[in-house]
Amino acid sequence: MVPCQQASMPMPQHALVLATPPTDGRLPDHPLSGDPVPSGRIAPPGGIAPPDRLRKRAEFLRVAAKGKKAPVAGLVLQALPRHDSQPARLGFTVTKKVGNAVVRNRTRRRLKEAARLLLRERPLSGVDLVLIGRDATRARPFDALCADLAKALKRAGVA
Repeated sequence: MVPCQQASMPMPQHALVLATPPTDGRLPDHPLSGDPVPSGRIAPPGGIAPPDRLRKRAEFLRVAAKGKKAPVAGLVLQALPRHDSQPARLGFTVTKKVGNAVVRNRTRRRLKEAARLLLRERPLSGVDLVLIGRDATRARPFDALCADLAKALKRAGVA
């Protein structure tokens, strides 16, 4: 396979990675929408940057140990206030009890999409959220899953 530069094919706009911020301290603009995007992150074609993610095990354990737990039918939500004004950070996990890798990834994708839609309508700040997929998450109707997430956020005192 020949890289795009050698084949003289243009790089698609949505595949551009903004590696270094401008020297004046402001965030670079997304090439399609003009919205600021944090450096080093890939912005989707719609121009909305993806939410920050919890990635390290220690971050998940901190939220589990100190945060509020809100179980609902389709998922379990753990929420830990950070006491700052930064956007909410999200973490997603699905245990092996739910199924094989294909089933777990599908469950995780459903949780991510429900969170994306809900946080687009009602952005949150100053909180770390962990969404834990259950066996029921996979078969639950998507509208009900979104309602479960909204209910869990209220129950945890976040929204």
